[in-house]
Amino acid sequence: MSIPSGGLHVVSRSSSLERSNVHSQSFLEERDIDGTLESGCLSIVVLGASGDLAKKKTFPALFHLFRQGFLQSNEVHIFGYARTKISSEELRERLRGYLSKGKEDSVEELDYLSKFLQLIKYVSGSYDSEEGFQLLNKEILEHESSKRSQLGTSRRLFYLALPPSVYPSVCKMIRNYCMNQSDLTGWTRIIVEKPFGKDLGSSEELSAQLGELFDEKQLYRIDHYLGKELVQNLLVVRFANRFFLPLWNRDNIDNVQIVFREDFGTEGRGGYFDEYGIIRDIIQNHLLQVFCLVAMEKPVSLKPEHIRDEKVKVLQSVLPIKLEEVVLGQYDGYKDDQTVSPNSNTPTFATVILRIHNERWEGVPFILKAGKALNSRKAEIRVQFKEVPGDIYKCQKQGRNEFVIRLQPLEAMYMKLTVKKPGLEMSTIQSELDLSYKQRYQDVAIPEAYERLILDTIRGDQQHFVRRDELKAAWEIFTPLLHRIEDGELKPLPYKPGSRGPAEADQLLAKAGYVQTHGYVWIPPTL
Repeated sequence: MSIPSGGLHVVSRSSSLERSNVHSQSFLEERDIDGTLESGCLSIVVLGASGDLAKKKTFPALFHLFRQGFLQSNEVHIFGYARTKISSEELRERLRGYLSKGKEDSVEELDYLSKFLQLIKYVSGSYDSEEGFQLLNKEILEHESSKRSQLGTSRRLFYLALPPSVYPSVCKMIRNYCMNQSDLTGWTRIIVEKPFGKDLGSSEELSAQLGELFDEKQLYRIDHYLGKELVQNLLVVRFANRFFLPLWNRDNIDNVQIVFREDFGTEGRGGYFDEYGIIRDIIQNHLLQVFCLVAMEKPVSLKPEHIRDEKVKVLQSVLPIKLEEVVLGQYDGYKDDQTVSPNSNTPTFATVILRIHNERWEGVPFILKAGKALNSRKAEIRVQFKEVPGDIYKCQKQGRNEFVIRLQPLEAMYMKLTVKKPGLEMSTIQSELDLSYKQRYQDVAIPEAYERLILDTIRGDQQHFVRRDELKAAWEIFTPLLHRIEDGELKPLPYKPGSRGPAEADQLLAKAGYVQTHGYVWIPPTL
């Protein structure tokens, strides 16, 4: 095992999963949800089953849950529903390529795959068709009957892997024809994908339409970023470690960056992306959710509603965005895509500074930055602390202390700090205390976000899903800015693919107080 020179690393004394988890504890019972999956018949319906989202994310997540024993074959059945006229066997064969590793599959893996695919049944129908949903309900009832499900205990989960434009009609059909008809231990739950509208008005209209059909406890607005391992770790790190508690405020933190970078453009998604842009696609949902977890106060308990209450309070404390604290960009060649308007004003890059008007964060800029076709691919949180007063070692030029949480790829948490450089001379160097997941948890498979969130839905845990008032507060922050972009009041600046984005974005960061470290690069530990 090699360690980069100059690094102080937290390393594992044992790579064993059993030893790593010897002191682990589940707190499901404290979160006012079911600690184990209920017994009884479970029907999972994937609407839009023939689409890319279902094939690449939803069905693979279900297979991994089945593979790990969370979906019992004697209780669960999976239904695909879409307009495409194919048979159940044809859908299974289409899915096989997304679930199988090919020649790398072991005999055991192929056995699991075969058993999983046999759980899938396909129903064809349109998304506003009474006949289609009546047929779907008939198939679900036959499954429940075959499992001899006790009346009132059956569970129905509908995953809408569909465009939001069809949510109202699909949900109306589910409500009228496919609901579990009992209010005993059974339930009906709906997972809806982002985007939840395009601005405050359209989002509220969609929320009202769904709210007329289902209670809030039945709706699960999925943002897959909330299922990422390091995002889930945020509250634990903040509230379970004493040394963070006194530091996490405006007295010690100078600025916070939440960054999403991709090293590719809109390949294959130009038409979709041009309708939404980088702010709607990434910042208003993914990065804003992370922002809430970084900035929120400690909840009174681990119950989902108490946690979501604190997230809403943060959003309601955000001041209106100042135009001088926004930099937009559009990479050269973006409009060469034939599906993109030649006059497009859609940003592919944005840096936005949010400011929170409360006692903890007054004066601390939260810098949300996202872009496509940049020089690297990563998502991270970077908390930069203020300089040490009375700097007797004259080391300010080397950079400030930073706490960095790398969300993807190469999940890690590391603290940048100043230490004595090894040798006879008294000189300082910047290094890190490093918790890299690939090194520390070698025998632990980090689950995909969709696996975790689907399992949370089955368990009835809404902590990592977006509540209606939270969604409204989020749109209230960004809608004025989005309308100014659409009106042409703000223009994106050109930048070259493979660059850091517009130079003006770095200038904005410096103006906000961020001090870049020169000459230091974090090197992920190797096994």
